[in-house]
Amino acid sequence: MSKLVVDGGKILKGEVKVQGSKNSTLPILAATLLCKDECVLYNCPNLTDVEASIRILRYLGCKAKRDGDTLIIDTRNVSRYDIPNDLMHRMRSSIIFLGAVTARCKCAKMSFPGGCELGPRPIDLHLSSLRQMGIDITEEHGEILCDAECGIKSGKIALTFPSVGATENIMIASVLAQGTTIITNAAREPEIADLADFLNSCGAKITGAGESTIIIDGVEKLHGTAHSIIPDRIVASTLMSCAAVTHSKITLDGVIQSHLQSVIPIFEQSGCEITYKENKMTISAPQRLKAQNLIRTMPYPGFPTDSQAVIMAMACVSDGITVFVENIFESRYKHVCELCRLGANIKVEGKVAVVDGVKRLLCADVNAYDLRGAASLVIACLCAKGESTISGIEYLERGYEDFELVLSQLGADVKKI
Repeated sequence: MSKLVVDGGKILKGEVKVQGSKNSTLPILAATLLCKDECVLYNCPNLTDVEASIRILRYLGCKAKRDGDTLIIDTRNVSRYDIPNDLMHRMRSSIIFLGAVTARCKCAKMSFPGGCELGPRPIDLHLSSLRQMGIDITEEHGEILCDAECGIKSGKIALTFPSVGATENIMIASVLAQGTTIITNAAREPEIADLADFLNSCGAKITGAGESTIIIDGVEKLHGTAHSIIPDRIVASTLMSCAAVTHSKITLDGVIQSHLQSVIPIFEQSGCEITYKENKMTISAPQRLKAQNLIRTMPYPGFPTDSQAVIMAMACVSDGITVFVENIFESRYKHVCELCRLGANIKVEGKVAVVDGVKRLLCADVNAYDLRGAASLVIACLCAKGESTISGIEYLERGYEDFELVLSQLGADVKKI
């Protein structure tokens, strides 16, 4: 398995382009199944999760071709409705294919998804919502069987929690249904709006995406389109944290400021100076960061759970105490023990983590156990004195494209071995 070797203490400088959003690319790839045509997707990151989705599409009978950050997907010849276990288990978000395959083929067969172990992330909301749309769903022997021979029905679906995945599955399944579907308490993430923009450019009629109520008026068919994926806001916040802990000044190209509205104030309150010019953001960090009092993860537009680990790495070297409350996932503190191996002072009790910042972290050999935890270890090692080795970077590669090359471009000493 590959590892990253990081020689910390280097000042970063320069400009890098922020990759396309993983969390937008995956549902949009699934949604191409509805088009029965060719779709061109720009700004698609080259990630193992994206490759897993492409493998699912090819298994189903689609053609997929990559040219740099451009993906060309031809879904005209779909010939299967089942997804085998080995493809489903590569990522948790593979459940997004449930609505897409059922809408395209009138049936679907797949196992429960895999991916990072972040504690219980049940798909009950996905299944109950699709059942309300007239889909007959059976769960047996670890498999999900869907039957929509009688058609997918429109209606009003009220989510008990603003689940991103459930909102996406409902949107994808309902665009070709007769009548109007209304989702209340829908997820409001920018990735939801990006999915709606893609589907609308294919001929769908979706309004309200990005708000708590989404309205989908069913259409008879969709056509192919060209669409550019939005920049990845979590990668942007990760790079901002890299600059913060190394007292650096860097510029991020391809940033949508409004998507970072919940994390920008944290950096500013930590003493970082942030300026904007068109779609570029420059962050300049002080010699010592200030701690935050309290950071709670919440559904968008609240502080994102995906940024919790990377901001915690920054808090490890901030002056004072920062308290984190993880409200989304039960097992999202696996990076804490590894940060402590680097000299961090962190105490965890249930969903609360208390970080007492230290002046300096020291090098160590550490191991990543999930995607964002891996990113937090890279950040911490960038400011740790000496050479550190990070194992488990296969998790990092699920969401960060050539991250060691991006950091090296900024002046970091990071090598993949």
